Amino acid sequence: MKNSKSLQLMPESRRSILTVLKRKGPQSIASLARNLGITPEGIRQQLGQLQHEGWVRREVKRKPSAAGRPPSHYRLTPAGDHLFPKEYDELAVALIDAAAEELGPQALRRLLERVARDKVQRWEPQLKGLDLPDRLRALRGIYRTGDPYCYVESGENSHHRLVEMNCPYLEVARRRPALCSVTVSVLRRLLGREVVRTERFQAGHGRCVFRIFEDRRREPDSPLFDWEPESWEQEG
Repeated sequence: MKNSKSLQLMPESRRSILTVLKRKGPQSIASLARNLGITPEGIRQQLGQLQHEGWVRREVKRKPSAAGRPPSHYRLTPAGDHLFPKEYDELAVALIDAAAEELGPQALRRLLERVARDKVQRWEPQLKGLDLPDRLRALRGIYRTGDPYCYVESGENSHHRLVEMNCPYLEVARRRPALCSVTVSVLRRLLGREVVRTERFQAGHGRCVFRIFEDRRREPDSPLFDWEPESWEQEG
């Protein structure tokens, strides 16, 4: 996973500090120095860099009866914890497959329709009164707020493209590509236009591209979710 690779690329001293914090929980500079055989000043310098990068945070906990300056302890931030291997993708795929097997493909379709409907309801108030170009610019955050890897391209013949370079659900979507139908369906409803995914990570394009046809309107009462059960299996 990407975060695990980031951990392996760190200098050994910083990686060792993060590993101790992961295994033993919040630690003081003195306890880290004892555990790692590094001088307290060396630990302090490394912690400063780890704080700056957002991997650890400093805590000061004063005991009610204690006198004097309370000691500082350092713990992993949520981002720092995610440097260590996770299996969210495996869990997500297992839950999705279990739902399909236990409830049937039509029940799974209803669940995904519910996800799409909830996303539409959450986004609609934010887009009220906006024209199509402004709606598209707002929807760059459809995966993540302030997504720096998503942008809009506008071309000739009233066509626009929403380009995502860093899908946050990529590993799950590779294995169960029909999940991408949620995004296509949500974009169609929020933009009121036909939307087609013309490039996809699963096909080796290195990005997903959603083409919006300004001259092809989608009626509000058209089906929210366009997906056939046969498309559920992994592509390729």
